[in-house]
Amino acid sequence: MKILQGDVWKRRGVSLLWGGESLSALAQPQQVVSIREFFAMVGQWPDDLPCNDGNTLVVAGLEGCVDLMDPIEGEAWMKSDLLPAVLAFQDEYSLEAALVFWLPTGKNRVKMNRATEAYSWVCSAPHSNQHLDLGRILWAGAEADVGRIIDPDCTNSDPDGPGWIGLHHPRLS
Repeated sequence: MKILQGDVWKRRGVSLLWGGESLSALAQPQQVVSIREFFAMVGQWPDDLPCNDGNTLVVAGLEGCVDLMDPIEGEAWMKSDLLPAVLAFQDEYSLEAALVFWLPTGKNRVKMNRATEAYSWVCSAPHSNQHLDLGRILWAGAEADVGRIIDPDCTNSDPDGPGWIGLHHPRLS
């Protein structure tokens, strides 16, 4: 399991974030864009992003979109719509910006298989017994590059403890 204790995730790559204090330090509420606004930006990316001195885009609403779909639809949507938009963001900013998806319940819903270190998303009711394979869907199997974001201000740096505030991938392909 890769651990990320620095703040590179605030400047480049793609992150799934659920640490509320880290979110509030990164972005003011009016700087966070909805998932709908994110999709509207594709092909019309701004020169300066709204957060972190123009280096970061924080997106809210991904969790709600996936939760409204059954797992098969959710997976298909993530592959056909979300992933191309994320790749377009990366292409536009050439690894010089960060894309952060705010997932308020992520700490309880992102799970890692200890044997394979594969990450999955626990679906919402009535599908809570099913998972979406994040590694296959979003990271094209490159889970070895995924790091657990650990809050440097948390005294408990256990990678499964309260300091675990998200996941970061340096570049999707």
